[in-house]
Amino acid sequence: MRWLFVTLLVLSGAAARCEGIVEVLGRSQQLQLEAFTDADADAPSTRKVRQSFEALRDRAGLGPTVELRVVTGPVLAETLHGRVIIAHQSLGDLDEGARLFILAHELGHVSLKHWPQMTLLYQAWLPGELMQAQSDAVAALLGHDASALAHRQEFEADVFALHMLHALGRSAQDAVSAFVQMGVYSDTATHPGTRKRLAALRAAEGELK
Repeated sequence: MRWLFVTLLVLSGAAARCEGIVEVLGRSQQLQLEAFTDADADAPSTRKVRQSFEALRDRAGLGPTVELRVVTGPVLAETLHGRVIIAHQSLGDLDEGARLFILAHELGHVSLKHWPQMTLLYQAWLPGELMQAQSDAVAALLGHDASALAHRQEFEADVFALHMLHALGRSAQDAVSAFVQMGVYSDTATHPGTRKRLAALRAAEGELK
């Protein structure tokens, strides 16, 4: 979810373009999307990622409304425009359970309509045509609320992924494996820290038993 930072960069040109926040958000997402380089479609790792994604997408009942792009570059996985899932080719080299959890997490963002929720938050703070003075005045408060919502959405997407793993006969251990392979990190503006996410998953796992 790099949207928070890219959006701040795009906001400065919004007034000149006579744009509203919805257009700015869409443009920031498109800039990110266009920056990716597609991975070799015939590579074994790419095929593994796509196969896992298609199995999860069909089980989630999302059909063709969600799109997958397997890419190279610095991002492991994220969702853009609320329906385009970006997955790094290296996911194909992970354990199957870890790969399924990461992809199911991104599908959770789509299924739970997280991007429309974020858009509504931005619209509440920045209604109408954007003005630089207006965006500057609310930037700190908007950033605080957007970060809080992003954290909540990450927890929700983790639980969604956990439910999908259970439906496939798997457990939270696959999620733990995913976090181990991704590495431990602290809170960021868009993601709660690893320890918080694992604690929330353990609690959710207990409710499923």
